[in-house]
Amino acid sequence: MTIDERLAELGIELPELPQPIGAYVLWVQTGNLLYTSGIGPQERGQFPYRGKVGAGVTVDEGRAAARLCMLNLLSLIKQGAGSLDRVERVVKVLGFVASAPGFNDQPLVMNGASELLQQVFGERGRHARSAIGVNELPRDIPVEIEMIVELKA
Repeated sequence: MTIDERLAELGIELPELPQPIGAYVLWVQTGNLLYTSGIGPQERGQFPYRGKVGAGVTVDEGRAAARLCMLNLLSLIKQGAGSLDRVERVVKVLGFVASAPGFNDQPLVMNGASELLQQVFGERGRHARSAIGVNELPRDIPVEIEMIVELKA
């Protein structure tokens, strides 16, 4: 089964590729590794989730925002690699969670992205991960994620 077929089976349609909001490229490939820029929970040019998790954004909303970030990253990787079937392995996911003072459940928020990768790629989607609480993110988004994937030669 191809990854596109797996996405269809899961009822997932990838969003349009988000545009950078600064002076950078969305991905860089070196050798068989594809590094992405950080991507927020953007949908059709809008940011449906805003604020800090633990103050105005619930953990469940944070998880949904992380999942949307990952859907955007899958669109980005598909364009950069030409096909999601070229993904040999998800190597690393780095998540930044805009956190209210005292909020320390960043790993629960990031599970929204990690679980999606495992649903889509199976064992190839299991990855190393960091979930870091930060004070602020661009455009008042609650989550930003970047990642590294290994591509098939």
